Amino acid sequence: IDKDALDAQVKERKIQEAAEKAQHERFAHDMKKNDKLMCLLEERQKNEIKDMNRALIEFHQNFQKPETRREFDLNDPQALKKDRPARVSDDDPRCSISGLQKFVGEDLNYDKRMKFQKEQLREWSLQQQKDWKNALADQKLADDLYDKYRIELDRKIMEEQRKEEESRRNVCTATKNFNRIQVAELDHKNELEKAQKIKDDMDEITCLLRGDFLSENPDQAIGPWSKHPVLVDRWKGMNQEQLMAIRQFQKEQAQEKLRVREQERRRDAEWDRQRLQDARAQLLWERHQQRQNRLRRQDLDDVNAELSQEQKAK
Repeated sequence: IDKDALDAQVKERKIQEAAEKAQHERFAHDMKKNDKLMCLLEERQKNEIKDMNRALIEFHQNFQKPETRREFDLNDPQALKKDRPARVSDDDPRCSISGLQKFVGEDLNYDKRMKFQKEQLREWSLQQQKDWKNALADQKLADDLYDKYRIELDRKIMEEQRKEEESRRNVCTATKNFNRIQVAELDHKNELEKAQKIKDDMDEITCLLRGDFLSENPDQAIGPWSKHPVLVDRWKGMNQEQLMAIRQFQKEQAQEKLRVREQERRRDAEWDRQRLQDARAQLLWERHQQRQNRLRRQDLDDVNAELSQEQKAK
């Protein structure tokens, strides 16, 4: 396949994919637009239904009231309350003997008594409310006094803390000043001691430089009675004769060591030669044994072959 044709096919496929993608995007955009339109229409329909129901309810409430109906007096829930009572008072002309509206022993002052009791209960309730308000006022006054007392106590405590902190700062300042003076005195004392120590060290160095120890005087190592007991702490080393004698003795030791090493080398060489001869003899003996074993095995094979031929012949 030609490269240009392949590039053209790839480019055409990309163009087709881009066109399909754009078409899908247009479809998605149209679907979103239609969904929004449907949502708006459903919302408008719901609002219209709600407005119609509200208007219907308002029409019923304003123009179709229950009391405007002709049969309302038969279904009026307040009919008993609107009706006249059976007896208005004890002098009501409707209270006849045969009407049975008044009997002996009835509580005719029931309404007044109940009214008085209600009034009394109301007075008691008002008095309790007043007492409760007074108690709340007293409690509030006590709380206010307690708060003022706590505030005053906190103020005094803060004042005491401030004074204590100021006293502590003063003590700290005095302590710092005392410590500063002590440090200055200690520094001065250290400087004096240092100067004295330097002076003592210089005197000691001068004494040592001028003494027999650093001047390496060999006579200071000689003992008080004879020359052989040497004072170790003052000995500064050997003289040339002693060093030459030590070097001569070391040279003799080195030559003796070389002679011993040569003897050991010769003995090791002799042992190596003997081990080599033993190993060669062992090797020759093993080869001889191998030849003997081969010959025995060959003879055994010949005997086995003859026995096999005889068995086959039988």
